[in-house]
Amino acid sequence: MDFTLFKDRSEMMNKKVGFWLLWLGFIGYAFLLAPPIQPNTLELIANLSLVHWGKINAVVVALFNLMGIWPLIYICLMLIDGRGQKIPAWLFSVVSFGVGAFAILPYLALREPYTEFNGEKNILLKILDSRWFGILLSIGVFALISYGLINGDWQDFVRQWQSDRFIHVMSLDCCLLSLLFPVLLKDDMARRGMDDFRIFWAISMVPLLDPLAYLCVRYVLPHRLAPTPLSGSTDITSIKVK
Repeated sequence: MDFTLFKDRSEMMNKKVGFWLLWLGFIGYAFLLAPPIQPNTLELIANLSLVHWGKINAVVVALFNLMGIWPLIYICLMLIDGRGQKIPAWLFSVVSFGVGAFAILPYLALREPYTEFNGEKNILLKILDSRWFGILLSIGVFALISYGLINGDWQDFVRQWQSDRFIHVMSLDCCLLSLLFPVLLKDDMARRGMDDFRIFWAISMVPLLDPLAYLCVRYVLPHRLAPTPLSGSTDITSIKVK
């Protein structure tokens, strides 16, 4: 009996169970323990989405827009990772734009470790794999952080965080996405021949800024024509754009 293989499978199963428990716990907290929903929540979301920011705290504006940046950071890894999965990574990526970690956690629980890349990069993957895309995301993040720090009212934000479910859960969602990023980072580094644990831990130390730095400096993914990925379902990253 191969005890090493048994140990690896046991650890993998424990991680999957952990992700499911974290997902269920986050859902339970968001709906049962978080502060109540405020009557103006739908109006607030509409104004944030339509860029009617005049009367909204700049910290809330920055946080809301950062929650649009995080899915873009994840999609840079997930669509490539999805080539070797039995589940459609693109679906979880798209849904994450609306619900954040509520969509990312099930993907992490269902995926399998995979350090290869099969097939050619289409236009979408070339864009997501480009360092210039990481640089553009970084510029956007620094602009949002600067806007929030310079114009924001932090006392008002703390008050809203304590009383408003939307802002409270959105803040925790942002923190959770920061903590979960290293889960996909290890396999992505391995695909690119960046097998240095010192780099891995360095990228994992500072939330948001280190993932952005990684997207700006990571090696470009090489073309690897392999026979068959693990995936049995259609992945939008495997569709060639003519």
